[in-house]
Amino acid sequence: MNARTSNVCGTKSRAMVNTLIGGMYFIWLLLVSDVVSGQIRYSIPEEQEIGAFVGNIAEDLRISVQELSARRFQLLSDDGKQYFELNVENAILIVIERIDREQLCVERLTCPISIVLAVENPMEMFPIEVEIRDVNDNSPTFPTSRLTLQIAEWVAPGTCFALESAYDPDVGTNTVSSYQISSNEHFDLKMKTINDGSKVAELLLKKHLDRERQSSFELILTAVDGGIPHRSGTAQVIITIADVNDNAPVFDLAIYKTSVLETAPKDAFVIKIHATDLDEGTNAEFKYSFSNYASLRERELFSLNAETGDIRVKGLLDFEAADVYELEVQAVDNAPNVGQAKVLVRIVDVNDNTPEIKLNSVIKIIAEDAAPGTVIAVFGVTDRDAGENGHVRCHIPINVPFKLQTTLRNHYKLVTTDMLDRETVSLYNISISAWDAGSPALSANKTIVVFVSDINDNAPRFMQSSYTVYLLENNTPGASIFSVTALDPDLDQNGDVSYSILENRMHDMPASAYFTINSKNGSLYALRSFDYEQLNKYQIKVQAQDAGFPPLSTNAVVNVIILDQNDNAPLIISPRTWNRSAQVEIMPQSIYPGCLVAKVVANDADSGQNARLSYELIETAERNLVTVGLYSGEIRTTPRFTEKDTTTKRVVVLVKDNGQPSLSSTVTILFMMQANVTETSSERRDHSKHNQQVSDLDMYLIIIFGSTSVIFLVTIIFLVILMCKNVGNNTRYPSSTMYCCCTQRNSNAVFNRRPAQNESLNYYGTGQTLPISETHRCTLRLSPESSKSDFLFLKTCHPMLPVRDITVSDINMKK
Repeated sequence: MNARTSNVCGTKSRAMVNTLIGGMYFIWLLLVSDVVSGQIRYSIPEEQEIGAFVGNIAEDLRISVQELSARRFQLLSDDGKQYFELNVENAILIVIERIDREQLCVERLTCPISIVLAVENPMEMFPIEVEIRDVNDNSPTFPTSRLTLQIAEWVAPGTCFALESAYDPDVGTNTVSSYQISSNEHFDLKMKTINDGSKVAELLLKKHLDRERQSSFELILTAVDGGIPHRSGTAQVIITIADVNDNAPVFDLAIYKTSVLETAPKDAFVIKIHATDLDEGTNAEFKYSFSNYASLRERELFSLNAETGDIRVKGLLDFEAADVYELEVQAVDNAPNVGQAKVLVRIVDVNDNTPEIKLNSVIKIIAEDAAPGTVIAVFGVTDRDAGENGHVRCHIPINVPFKLQTTLRNHYKLVTTDMLDRETVSLYNISISAWDAGSPALSANKTIVVFVSDINDNAPRFMQSSYTVYLLENNTPGASIFSVTALDPDLDQNGDVSYSILENRMHDMPASAYFTINSKNGSLYALRSFDYEQLNKYQIKVQAQDAGFPPLSTNAVVNVIILDQNDNAPLIISPRTWNRSAQVEIMPQSIYPGCLVAKVVANDADSGQNARLSYELIETAERNLVTVGLYSGEIRTTPRFTEKDTTTKRVVVLVKDNGQPSLSSTVTILFMMQANVTETSSERRDHSKHNQQVSDLDMYLIIIFGSTSVIFLVTIIFLVILMCKNVGNNTRYPSSTMYCCCTQRNSNAVFNRRPAQNESLNYYGTGQTLPISETHRCTLRLSPESSKSDFLFLKTCHPMLPVRDITVSDINMKK
């Protein structure tokens, strides 16, 4: 017979699609799951052949076979053992394993097997109960093939004597239903139903016994069950007639009640029974024993001391198998007279069974972007204990992004509660703990390992947002100059970083014309040799991009600073030379030691120490003729010349920088010693030759500059005359203390003045200034050349020179 529950209720919960990678035997895929309560019940007889029909699931659930097949069903059982299978083609539940009801349910009247049908899309769970009906496949058996009775001859007709009961493992109508005894004139059988509903037989005395006529009887006792066809078992009953003993033992109580823990050890004390006999002597002696009503199972679990009446534990008790035992005991004297009583032993449940966690489905790999509510595992929890001892609660750690959801009773789903991050936690060991409510509580643990798969959710990250690279100029093209590194915490191709240079213009050329980068390791290479003097700074934008989909990238800036090398020799700026010819300088014979006669000015295109210049003499016509300032390049006289020194003096000055190695240049200067003239004939010849080469345009420029210079010089002379007059009228500054000698072309004049503190004069047209201090006198003359508009300072006079040594006649003007 099939039965369908009338009420079905459900709730909905969200879930996302997850992929189980590996050797899993099925994949749970669900978007919306429906959890259905209620129950479908079937009933089948035991010992069905494999493939036997149980029920039509599709018809009972009102679901078509195609829909049921498309929604991918699965049968789940609490103990994990499968007795049934659902046919995919017709949705019929069939038997796939032989079912022995006696082995499965022992002595229980009902024998249900609970299974759960789970379907997907949406997920629904239908509890199914299959009742296993008993069939008459066992015959009744007696504990022994020979049953012995001893009956006193005085026993009156109508007295009943208990006989050994037959045991039939079948239940219901298939168990023992009646007893029969072989035909005789003294005895008959009387049937009796005890508390558990089983049938027992009693031997009924129909007629007085006469031991002298017959001292024993041998009868055949037959036990017949109620099955179709009937099955039976026999035992031989041997009855011995005893002599008269008119008092039977009497128990203190008709029914004894006690309880014992199911974990009681062997030989543990249960209860003590007691009986008395009013007879005396040997007729008052009796022994305790189990009556014939006691089953074989009861005799295996308990022992009764014949002398003391102590009942003790003999076997292993199990509350889950039976929770109460009804022991039939008797006291038999030598007559033998029999006194009977009952002992009710209740088995107290002990929390001796730990919960069991059975995983039905597990997803071991989940994407880190899985939405909250994604199902990770489906499992059930069972506990064979009863009551509070069998009430189970499940927990998982609170520090994981997962939670448990209850589906059916003792069935759970493990779902995510938050977004996952593989870079933070790539693996979860989720420990599921099941605790019962016993005291002390027992627990079971099951660990589920969940791997978090990677998605491309992290862009590569440089160690710095900008880098500075220092590179010496004149580098070797193609050499590595720097290396950048970007880290990506993602895995595999999501974390595979490649490097590139973003195109930006550098001096009208793309960046790729100057630099290139290794896409694998980020090494930066220079494609050309750089010149510090042309450009000393480059900016490169480097991009790091992963290989994920879609790819993610990050940029960084690399500033390449070109460092200077000493690759430029000093360039002589002044004095100027033509066609590598030496510069000619004129010195009057009246020049004194220490007077500035020339200044070498040089420049170096390098920078820093590479551009720090020093000067030294490397060649002179005469020893100690002049000296040159180490860092100033000023050339000063050392001896005092006489009128005999009229020859030309040659001086070679070396200008070198402070680089490593040092680079240098030289300049040759010719000094012409003449009698206090400002311009030699050679100068005039050179000047005339040079003027002949001047073009008309140059001539116009010279006239303009010359006119401007003349006006400027007249203004300066006028100002100097005024200043000298003011100084002469001032009595605080006598003319013998300090004076300045100035000569003007075509006129002789001496101007005495005290120079202002820190005042400086321009030397030639070089832009260099010479300080004038209170301790020096200067000889000043105007340049005879029309192209020169500045004062020419021939020397700074020695401060110790007497005033009388300087006269107007000493200043010779060139005619």
